[in-house]
Amino acid sequence: MASGFLVVVGGSYVGVKAAQLLAAGFSGRFRVLLIEKQSHFGHLFAFPRFASAIGVKTQKAFIPYQGAFKDAPPGSVDVIQARVTNVTNGTVQLDRTVVLNDQHVDSIPYRYLVLATGTQLAAPSSMPSTEKLEGIKYLQEHAQRVMKSSKIVIIGGGAVGVQMATDIKELYPTKSVTLVHSRQVVMNNFHPQLHEIVKSRCAELGIELVVGSRVKLPPNGYPTNGDFYVELQDGTKIPSDLAIICTGQIPHSNILKSLSPESIDESGFVRVLQTLQLNDAKHPNIFAIGDVAATGAPKAARPGMAQAEIVARNIQHHLDNESLEVYAPTNPPAIHLTLGIAKNVIFRNPAQGSTETYTDFREDGQLDMGIDGVWTRRGGGGDSML
Repeated sequence: MASGFLVVVGGSYVGVKAAQLLAAGFSGRFRVLLIEKQSHFGHLFAFPRFASAIGVKTQKAFIPYQGAFKDAPPGSVDVIQARVTNVTNGTVQLDRTVVLNDQHVDSIPYRYLVLATGTQLAAPSSMPSTEKLEGIKYLQEHAQRVMKSSKIVIIGGGAVGVQMATDIKELYPTKSVTLVHSRQVVMNNFHPQLHEIVKSRCAELGIELVVGSRVKLPPNGYPTNGDFYVELQDGTKIPSDLAIICTGQIPHSNILKSLSPESIDESGFVRVLQTLQLNDAKHPNIFAIGDVAATGAPKAARPGMAQAEIVARNIQHHLDNESLEVYAPTNPPAIHLTLGIAKNVIFRNPAQGSTETYTDFREDGQLDMGIDGVWTRRGGGGDSML
């Protein structure tokens, strides 16, 4: 008989992985609750492409959560659609009433809590709504706007901005596409060689690359129809009829502010020990992993998966009064970056003590980014509209 709840907050890649591991490791002893505001798992890597391309299976980017736990022991894990508004010493507060154990509750007690809340990105990197049908509608309408526009400005030269710029220019070669980045190099978290790769690809496609000046974002946003200018701080004005913002990552850490404000750093990320516990001795049963956590690791899915594995083991160690394992980033930042529909590159920064980057150029991309395979691997089931 389960003797309490292991609560995971956040149902993206890392949160789902943590819930899977906890369900497998603690079945019969604890019940795992995955709390997520979205109705469906969103395959975020497909969102920029599906916001640009017509004719893709948009609905398959939103996958029912239940399929992710089809191999979990029966009754070991539940998915609750709600937003966590606050964390106390032993409970999470929800923004709505949910049914749990045949009772209507708006707060849930936890024995251990794992925060995998990630960061907030501007749409279309994330959805402005929480329901699947609204997300499908948003992406399809955005793709229609791309198709109808002729002067498109992409703001932000990170992975999403590069992907959208190269996708759009390849899909619509006659459109004017400008990629603007505030730093002197795009993809500035990586070795400058990746900038040179992106620069070369932009030149090949005819994308105007503007670096070294920040955009003066209008307080009320850009117009949604008609012509306007995207103005830079250096005074440059770029003519546009569609501006797509691909900047910023805002950590979802506010739920800790009342419980442990000292655990939130100046950038909003959650301070953690090497054991991935909250950097607050009063709360040894709270862990943070993935993009929201200040672990020193790159903000990517792969490091987050490794962190989820350590947390699952460390909860067991903590229960057994054993020493906890430590997490230390070992691999250099790496990315699989699309450079248009077919072309893509796997790039890795030099390992510690080396100056050699790793690059693997490929031309095996698909328009829908292999979404059918993602749907199947994540247990989407037979009806893609569920």
